[in-house]
Amino acid sequence: MSKLLIEGKKQLYGDVCVQGAKNSALPILASSILCGSESVLHNCPNLSDVDTAIKILRYLGCKAKRQDNVLTVNSDGMSRSDIPVSMMREMRSSIIFLGAILARTKRARLSFPGGCEIGPRPIDLHLKALRQMGAEIEEHHGIIDCTAPFGLNGAKIALSFPSVGATENIIISAATAKGTTTITNAAREPEISDLADYLNSCGAKIYGAGEGTIIIDGTEKLNGCQHFIIPDRIVAATLMSAAAITGSHITLRNIIASHLEAVIPFFEEAGCEISVKGTDLSISSPHRLKAVKMVRTMPYPGFPTDAQAPVMAMTCLANGTSVFVENIFESRYRHVGELARLGANIKVEGKVAVVEGVKALSGAAVEALDLRGAASLLVASLAAEGITELDGVKYLERGYEGFETVLNSIGAAVKKI
Repeated sequence: MSKLLIEGKKQLYGDVCVQGAKNSALPILASSILCGSESVLHNCPNLSDVDTAIKILRYLGCKAKRQDNVLTVNSDGMSRSDIPVSMMREMRSSIIFLGAILARTKRARLSFPGGCEIGPRPIDLHLKALRQMGAEIEEHHGIIDCTAPFGLNGAKIALSFPSVGATENIIISAATAKGTTTITNAAREPEISDLADYLNSCGAKIYGAGEGTIIIDGTEKLNGCQHFIIPDRIVAATLMSAAAITGSHITLRNIIASHLEAVIPFFEEAGCEISVKGTDLSISSPHRLKAVKMVRTMPYPGFPTDAQAPVMAMTCLANGTSVFVENIFESRYRHVGELARLGANIKVEGKVAVVEGVKALSGAAVEALDLRGAASLLVASLAAEGITELDGVKYLERGYEGFETVLNSIGAAVKKI
């Protein structure tokens, strides 16, 4: 098992290019099944979750090859409609393959997904929507068995919660369904729009992605295309947190500023200066940060739950008290106990975490328990005195491409062992 050794108190400087978005790449890879031909995906991040998606595609009979950050997928030879339990357990978002397989083969058999344990991520919204579109679904012993012998049909689907995964599964399923599908209370995340842009380039007819109502006119056939995956806004927020906690000045290249509108105000409240020019964002941090009054995680365009952990790490050294309210996942504070090992002062009560800023953190042996928690511990370690040993690097590698190399390129001292 890999570990990271982080020597703290290093000031960061220079430019860094933000990787492609994991949360765009995965649904796009799943939806490539619909095309039955070749798609070329540029800016595709090299991550363990993407590797798992590639394994699933190959198991299904598709071809996939990577050259640097260009991934070519050809689904012409798809010959299976099931996914082994072992692959489903490797990542939480594996359920995104359900709608794609069902739409392509008229049947799908897979297990409940695994991945980071950050609380329940029920898939009832996915299954309810597919049933509305004509799928017959049986659940037994952790296995989901779906059939649609006559294909899927368009439907009017009102989501009780703007679930990203459910919205993506419906869009993918509806792209080649008969008739028109309307999703109300749809998720509005940029990754939803990126998925729709890819499918539309393949010949789909999807309108309103990024808004609360999405309309999909089903088309009989899609063809592969070339697509550039959007930059990862959570990686950008993590790098901003790293700059902020170390009193540094860095520039992020290849960002979409509008995707960061929910997080930028909190960095400014903490005393950071931020300037945006085109696809570049520069952040300059003061010697000591100010506390942020209240961070509430919400569906987009609110503050993203995935950015909560790294931003919390930043506030551990801020002057004053910061309050976090986690409204998306139940177990999103698993990093708090490990941050305490570094000297952080954080109290948790249900959905609320209160961070009393301390004057210094000290290196220690810590263990990441999930993806964003790993990012949080790494951010805190960059400002801790001495050496921090971070275990659980496998979680970090699910969402951050070569992150130790990225950080070292801007002045950090991170060693993978």
